[in-house]
Amino acid sequence: MSASGSPSAATSASAAAPAPASAPTPEAASAATSHSARRTAVVIGVGPGLGMSVAHRFAREGYAVALVSRTATRHAAYLAALAGTGAEAAAYTADVRDRDKLLAVLDAVTERFGTIDTVYYGPASTDPEGFPKPITEADSASVRAAMSWMYPAVDVVAKVLPGMLERGEGCLLFATGLSAVTPMPALGNLAVLSAALHNYALTLNAALADKGVYAGSLVIGGLIERGDIHAMIASGPQDFGDVGNSTLDPDEIADVAWQLRTDRSSAAATFSAFG
Repeated sequence: MSASGSPSAATSASAAAPAPASAPTPEAASAATSHSARRTAVVIGVGPGLGMSVAHRFAREGYAVALVSRTATRHAAYLAALAGTGAEAAAYTADVRDRDKLLAVLDAVTERFGTIDTVYYGPASTDPEGFPKPITEADSASVRAAMSWMYPAVDVVAKVLPGMLERGEGCLLFATGLSAVTPMPALGNLAVLSAALHNYALTLNAALADKGVYAGSLVIGGLIERGDIHAMIASGPQDFGDVGNSTLDPDEIADVAWQLRTDRSSAAATFSAFG
């Protein structure tokens, strides 16, 4: 998710069409092939910033980790980093907007690890054709394009929630943007998406509070350090301006994500580099 909108490419975010995905064949970081007795966290939309910070944070608590992204280019490095900490992990390739492949990946994770106990949903894109349209220019087509990132979240919940409810335990975390809670007209169509995803998380939280399953929204306003969007912005000050103090530490966000999962005292946490 973006600094302020939703799947994005800048502080003025981006929700671009994803590239075709390959078959959901896992690349294992561990030689173990039997179902793990450990809990499993699935990180959907993993990248070098917040996604990997979340993966490491849950791995530190003893979770096996399943990484999902639309290309496998960086999977080997991600898995090596997790293996170096002793974590059990596997990586899968799927475009979240390809429903069949996404659900097939979740089946593969369940087959390998036995259960899915936590899901972090935070896909993002740096593709320029997905940059936001200001709210005064947004039309129904641009809003539909942005909302195409919303529907996979619903598909994921529909897939994993029955098992969580049966076990009486689970966690659903959604990365949203600051425009979900603060009017940011420049983010336009992406602000609509961000608000929808944020409200979805809060409504799930209310519905599941007495059933042992937690749902929460990570409301992010800023560039995530080490992330792809941060790298793109920092490399083009002539196009995007100076990054300055508009960055956020993904490890700190991941720590709060874990805290939300454990104490369940709030349905959302806001992180803003804008004061």
